[in-house]
Amino acid sequence: MSDNMDAWARTRARDAENLAVIDNALRAGRINADAADYLKLVYSNGMDWFREVFHFLGKCLGAPKAAVVPYDKNTNSGINVPMKIADINPLESYLVQHRLDADPMRNQFFTSHEKCQIDLSVSSIVTVIVAAQKDVNRAIDKITGKYYSEFLERVLDVVKNTLGSHCDCEFMSNLELKIREQFAAQYITRPAEVVLDLIGEIDKKLVVDLVRNLDKIRKPYSRLCDVWRIKCLFDLIPQARTFIERMQELMPERVLEIRDKFYDITNPRNYRDAKIIINIGKDGAVVPMEIICQVRKFFEAEIKTHANYESIRVSKSCASDKERESSDFMEYGVLQYNLMIVECLKDLFDRVGWNILYSRDHDISMFEGFPKDCKLYYPPRVMESIRGKLTLAVENEIFHMVEVPAKLTKEQEYKIYLFMARFILVAAMPYLRSDWSVPQDTDAGKLFNFVLKEVQRYYKK
Repeated sequence: MSDNMDAWARTRARDAENLAVIDNALRAGRINADAADYLKLVYSNGMDWFREVFHFLGKCLGAPKAAVVPYDKNTNSGINVPMKIADINPLESYLVQHRLDADPMRNQFFTSHEKCQIDLSVSSIVTVIVAAQKDVNRAIDKITGKYYSEFLERVLDVVKNTLGSHCDCEFMSNLELKIREQFAAQYITRPAEVVLDLIGEIDKKLVVDLVRNLDKIRKPYSRLCDVWRIKCLFDLIPQARTFIERMQELMPERVLEIRDKFYDITNPRNYRDAKIIINIGKDGAVVPMEIICQVRKFFEAEIKTHANYESIRVSKSCASDKERESSDFMEYGVLQYNLMIVECLKDLFDRVGWNILYSRDHDISMFEGFPKDCKLYYPPRVMESIRGKLTLAVENEIFHMVEVPAKLTKEQEYKIYLFMARFILVAAMPYLRSDWSVPQDTDAGKLFNFVLKEVQRYYKK
């Protein structure tokens, strides 16, 4: 009981400190009343919100499969000291293992060694890192720095797009300068009033359009979605997507935002993950929780970029060099992940091939529905392009299965290769560098490079 009281007392003390920091920022003019109200909502009652985080985990993943342990950010690993429930609080990070029971790929891949030893290449275990509450000073820096700057630029874009064709260049240049001065002089989150005062008399229809468009811009403080956050580590991308789709089915009314960037090659840092924002608020309050979904191989590469990220955050002078260096680390993570996918392909080739033979006189295969259809991957045009080129490649024996238990028809070979190509599309990540490929001394490697090359062609269009 005393430990429980200690955790609650510590959390209440931190709540009070957070609210004092927010009040000081408001008095100093760093933020306005709207931003202060939002910050006070997400930074008060810390233990209650933390309970909602764990309620969410239990609802989506069930009971933990191992003891909850402290998470050491310096070593990026769990400390092997089981935690009691009374010790868990929002001021420290924790790690817990769950199982994705609905994982359609559970126990599908294995590697055979001498003496019949079997190692699973892919598991359905989800490693969940529950982060401590975000430091309130960092949060204020974010909503008054990066998010505020981006908010200002969006305001200027709206003003230019709405008024640009109705006003001369000199007027627009002076207006932009005045808006920037006003935003620098005070923290503004309701830009319509400020902009209208600076413009003066204009057509009423333009006023209506301008106000409507300005009001649509997301407020900088509302972009702060990571005060409460967790990171889920999976073996494969389709597992992450299964988890995200389950959340959409379980609590559609609580999903605020979904972003899938596993295939994103436009980010300067070459960062790959999927993110879902869930509302853990009650009684109409919106309190966002950020869930980052990542694959383990990529997480191992990301760890090496933490120092660079901190350097970029503190000083913008070396940002481009640091981002380039981080991008290289991340690209190496993509390659390591893709090499694992090729190993999965090697295991699957024989198993899918045999299965097609077994079901020769039947329409239904044991592998029907695997990998599971997912809404969150490449557009259908990519698969259509690969399907057509794969047909020609099999007909011309560019792809031809040699070590098979019985002679296959071209149609059967095509069916196997198409299955594998679809698996590559839902599981692999495209490269940022076009000169990278996996070894192609196996059918799995050759097909993998073929599919990824088509993906890169799609991106270059």
